[in-house]
Amino acid sequence: MRYLKIDIKGIVQGVGFRPFVYRIANQGGITGRVVNTPLGVEIEAAGEGDQIYLFLRALKDEAPPQAVVEDLRVTSMEPFESTGFEIGPSEWNGQKSVLISPDLATCPDCVRELFDPGDRRYRYPFINCTNCGPRFTIINDTPYDRPFTSMAKFEMCAACGAEYGDPADRRFHAQPNACPECGPRLSLLDAGGRALAGDPVTMAAGLLREGNVLAVKGLGGFHLACDATNDTVVAALRERKRRYGKPLAVMVRDMEEARRYCRVSEREEELMRSPACPIVLLEEQSDTALSREVAGGLRHQGMFLPYTPVHHLLMAEIGAPLVMTSGNVSSEPITTTNEDARRRLHGIADYFLVHDRDILVRYDDSVTRVFLDSGYPVRRARGYAPYPLRLGRSAEVEVLAVGAELKNTFCLLRGEQAFIGQHIGDMETLEERGHFEEALRAVQRLFSLEPRVVAHDLHPEYLTTQLALAMPQPRVGVQHHHAHVVSCMADNMATGKVLGVAWDGTGYGEDGTVWGGEFLLADENGYERLAHLYSYPMPGADACIYRLYRMVMGVFSEVFGGGEQGLERLRELVDIDDREAGLMLLQMRGGFNAPLTSGAGRMFDAAACIIGLRSEAGYDGQAACELEAVARRTDKAYDFALDRSSEPWVVDTRPLFRGMLSDANAGVGVGELAGRFHETMARIIVSTCAELSAATGVSRVALSGGVFQNVLLTTSVVEGLREQGLEALLHRRVPCNDGGISLGQAVIAASRYNTGSGLE
Repeated sequence: MRYLKIDIKGIVQGVGFRPFVYRIANQGGITGRVVNTPLGVEIEAAGEGDQIYLFLRALKDEAPPQAVVEDLRVTSMEPFESTGFEIGPSEWNGQKSVLISPDLATCPDCVRELFDPGDRRYRYPFINCTNCGPRFTIINDTPYDRPFTSMAKFEMCAACGAEYGDPADRRFHAQPNACPECGPRLSLLDAGGRALAGDPVTMAAGLLREGNVLAVKGLGGFHLACDATNDTVVAALRERKRRYGKPLAVMVRDMEEARRYCRVSEREEELMRSPACPIVLLEEQSDTALSREVAGGLRHQGMFLPYTPVHHLLMAEIGAPLVMTSGNVSSEPITTTNEDARRRLHGIADYFLVHDRDILVRYDDSVTRVFLDSGYPVRRARGYAPYPLRLGRSAEVEVLAVGAELKNTFCLLRGEQAFIGQHIGDMETLEERGHFEEALRAVQRLFSLEPRVVAHDLHPEYLTTQLALAMPQPRVGVQHHHAHVVSCMADNMATGKVLGVAWDGTGYGEDGTVWGGEFLLADENGYERLAHLYSYPMPGADACIYRLYRMVMGVFSEVFGGGEQGLERLRELVDIDDREAGLMLLQMRGGFNAPLTSGAGRMFDAAACIIGLRSEAGYDGQAACELEAVARRTDKAYDFALDRSSEPWVVDTRPLFRGMLSDANAGVGVGELAGRFHETMARIIVSTCAELSAATGVSRVALSGGVFQNVLLTTSVVEGLREQGLEALLHRRVPCNDGGISLGQAVIAASRYNTGSGLE
């Protein structure tokens, strides 16, 4: 006989792992016990040599579909008496490092039961099992047992209790197990909070068909839902929510319906059907019935499948695609409680589809797309967070990185695990600060994380920087674009020097200018700015992000040799009143509120305005998205010049804008103009990297920053780099936008702590 203690770490709680161990132990004649611990799962096993061998092999090879075994350690132990195998009570003492499963989309088995009239859970809106359902959003503490979840107040009935205790049942030790007799309940409320009699789902579907907006309580918060084919109601939702222009997500019943509206590849379908069930950006079919108000003039629709039983029931009843957008007013966190929804969403939603299971962690939908046949994340939240990224090397100190101002996430680094928090949003309000602090407390509590160093952006006015400065730990300020590049490196588990291309709209530069078109030689220990795009003045600073003609004014002032000449050319494109024209000239002459920017994102804004797409934007990046949407692939490009006489080198884009304006005046079509601009920007990256590679001997290029969400540009860049014999590193696990920047901050801070440099 052999007696073993087996410690398993990973996602091994809340996914049917103990029941799995129980079954294979009994099948193999193993005696002992299995328990949840704060570190994962602990097994005491006794058996003969062959039995033990087969048992250990099954633990590795036959784990439940949603389990992730990251570490399995076996040690011998003293003989113990045992006549069978049991699931023991959880052990709750000690440091917590067990990984919590993200919330999981309703599995096929539960969907079949949901629509089976003979099943006792027929049409029950909270059906789940060990393979699906709420996890992260209902947990208050670890180990993952019902008393530590928001299901604690729902006492299981005899039938559910029997399932919970039956090792042969799919719901054996499923912590959220419930049914219509004992579990959460759904209600439909009117705008005044009064419950309406009747079946909530059937009535909700009818109200949606009639053109109403509903607030629907989901896993991590509320959605605002309406008929995605109805122009009037979608426009009304935009107006009420104050979400002007930004695309809205669309939920469809199944893949057949998805294909009626969009082109869907095999890999895109795989992502949509995955347990994470993210919103996937898909190319829209021509002449679909979807409202033109949904995507804001873009070619891609953010589409996803039902991922809760409520969604499945609603989509089966409605018979039409639904807008499903975050339940909030723009710039506020997603709403989670019934009371808060009635207060904050009053005037936006006409009715409220609510339930009585508490949401303990706010959790927005994830967004991704497929690029070069792999996932390319845009927003990382439901279905992915808080599962940590493995970095392939271990940090010697626990680090908190507070992330960027926009598309914020935080990162807690411990050992080789990077716990990247769920998408927070734009950190510009006190409400978002509260959301940040709430999410941070939850992750620290669940995983016993106690950071000793705090990393932050260099921008002194960022709310995240101010939060970091108020913390007692030693701090590390990290340059924005350095963090972007190292984030891409960590995403790829790359070490050593890389050429980093960090292109975005705005980042605080160490020379006092606004950076954003950067070519860096970098690793986690430091960086050198080797080259950047030509810097233009931004009259009105951040006003240029929304009043695009102001950015064009800055560009034209450099292209045509002065502010007056630039203004004259600008007025040929846009009607500018004398007062604003005078103010822009004053700002540029005096250098007042007119910082210089090398930001690539601002170049896309200027190009969109020059070719007549729009002169003002409703949100940051709108013009760049529309520019990509209209662009036609072309092999024609504009001139640019690489000035190697300066240090760092400067890519002069003034010839580009001269050529673009000349073509626009000559009547070249918008699609061709946009295509030539994209081709030029791609050639700038490829040719500059080729020259820098020759000068440095570094052949890997890390592509990071929000500009690389542009698939047309990034495709040309990757192809061009490969033709030059250079390797392109792309984000695959965290977004290339500011949602991934906290990872880079954390890795850099850990490195600086080790060397003792850069601590504040």
